[in-house]
Amino acid sequence: MRTHGHRNRRIERAIELASRSGEHGAFWYALGALGWAYAKPGTPQRRAWGRGIAVTAFSYGLNTALKQTVKRPRPQLQGLPQLTPVVSKLSFPSAHATTSFAAATCFRRAWPIATPLFYGAAKFFAVSRPYLGVHYPSDVLAGAALGTVTGRLLRCR
Repeated sequence: MRTHGHRNRRIERAIELASRSGEHGAFWYALGALGWAYAKPGTPQRRAWGRGIAVTAFSYGLNTALKQTVKRPRPQLQGLPQLTPVVSKLSFPSAHATTSFAAATCFRRAWPIATPLFYGAAKFFAVSRPYLGVHYPSDVLAGAALGTVTGRLLRCR
């Protein structure tokens, strides 16, 4: 993915900036906080937003622990530098994919009609990482699976 679709620097920059909003799950925490704030107190929707925020944070911690255990280095492609800064030198699994799929799995309970948007955003965050040269595709697939399973096991289904 780092070798194709890179003819327009403006598009690369836009994808980089959007992808950076997903660092540490920040996009999802902000979305969850907005949903929680607008949901009526005591409703299942408000509880679902709150649970989604908590599960997203948990999935990030789980991802970090797994990264420290596996210690897979990020891709280094000769002549193709990474197009965005990274938090660590470790690659597996992708935290962007993990937090995004955990959040999408949970937030769909809070606002079911937006489920396609949640998963669309999760897919964007996941695919942006190999495109920017900071993850292998297998990092993203593992992160998506980890996030989805975490959301389901923590009763967000």
